[in-house]
Amino acid sequence: MSSTTIDPILSDAAMGPLEQRHMQHANYRAVAGETSITRTHKHIAIANGLGWGFDGMDGVIFALVSPLVIRDFALTVPQYRSGLQIALMASIVGLYFWPWLADRYGRRTLLAINIALFSLLMPVVALSPTFTVFVIARCFVSFALSGEWALGSMLVAETWPARLRGRVISISRGTWALGASFAGAITGLVAMDFGWRVAVMIPGVIALLAIYVRATCPESPYWVRTQDRKAGIRDSQAAGRPISAVDVAWYTKAGKVGVRQVFAPDVLPSTLVALFIACCSTCIFGTVGGWMPLYLASEKHWSTQEYSLFYIAWGVIGFFGLATSGWIADKIGRRAGFLVMLLEGGVFMTAWVYTDNHLLLWIFGLAWSFGFLGFWGPSSTLTAEIFPTRVRGAANGVVWAIAYFVGFVLFPFVTIGLQQRTGSFAMSFLCIPVLMAFMAVGVWLWVPEHAGKELNEIAV
Repeated sequence: MSSTTIDPILSDAAMGPLEQRHMQHANYRAVAGETSITRTHKHIAIANGLGWGFDGMDGVIFALVSPLVIRDFALTVPQYRSGLQIALMASIVGLYFWPWLADRYGRRTLLAINIALFSLLMPVVALSPTFTVFVIARCFVSFALSGEWALGSMLVAETWPARLRGRVISISRGTWALGASFAGAITGLVAMDFGWRVAVMIPGVIALLAIYVRATCPESPYWVRTQDRKAGIRDSQAAGRPISAVDVAWYTKAGKVGVRQVFAPDVLPSTLVALFIACCSTCIFGTVGGWMPLYLASEKHWSTQEYSLFYIAWGVIGFFGLATSGWIADKIGRRAGFLVMLLEGGVFMTAWVYTDNHLLLWIFGLAWSFGFLGFWGPSSTLTAEIFPTRVRGAANGVVWAIAYFVGFVLFPFVTIGLQQRTGSFAMSFLCIPVLMAFMAVGVWLWVPEHAGKELNEIAV
């Protein structure tokens, strides 16, 4: 279909067979042609937000307990970094695998499956007797969860009205920050008294989320109609019926979804923009995500309880940053949402690194979390909306897999190299404002403006 909106509910004769089956379910009908917000829209946003929240809880728990894990397994910082990088390689594979699979089998079911797998594997990590087993188990967990955020963001983008897309994706993304806050609470209340293993086990109860996702979230109408269009063209070819030149050109691209399609001439400009945004995002986040607790513990002499408490406030402030950036991205524009957050975060991050005053560490630290986490709202929105539906999953997978490799596998060599050379993480953290300024310039020059546009108006 080539309309510029999610099409209104069609007559039975106009629907493809797959959509006719989906139309038997009320939750699909609620998003198939509605421009008003229904209960089903809210279920989709809540399910995506819960998944993001658990993703934040997982990542931050492992960051917060890193000093305890290092001590428990008698590791050096480079040894621990290497173990994390091995697990990240598994995550990178999953980042491509799950969205690629979603282009073939749909968004909803795979979203439920990878959340459930992740949750069931968490206790395995907690019970690891050696660091080798810990890394292997972490690889499986990372692979299981890594597709959740791309799948959830795509499902939101493909069901919510265009006028609210930036806000809803950003607020859903903002629950990552609330999950980070919850991780701080878990670590502060549990890890010191009962050990890091018990703290890591607690998030496993989120497996129930998979039931919620499967029961309340419909499949994406964009995906369903893409499958029906493919099937209709294949049937016409088999029956020898004439096919329009537009359909022939579209099917040539949509018939085989893979990496080559992501770098095809018509998609390449979007791919390059998305790669720039994603790689900058991961490089900026990597140092904080992996090493802030160790920095606060070893150089600012904060206790586990104090930096855990800091993470609670840090995540809450970050949530409001994400919500604000989403509002700006919809009301003013995507570029404005990026620029406000990047510049605010960079200024306060610099002040934070240079102060040793205990009160100012809290004030500046919470101030930079607003912009530092806030820019992820337009970042997640842009990569979810910029590609055509026929390749949206694979393209998101390729972009974020490359970005994870750059930001979380390669860039930590810079972070740890600076720390080993200077004896401090200060220079590593000062790289972040520089990267944020660089990203702001790139956003201003290269990022297209998609505020208020339907997905098929952006790319078909």
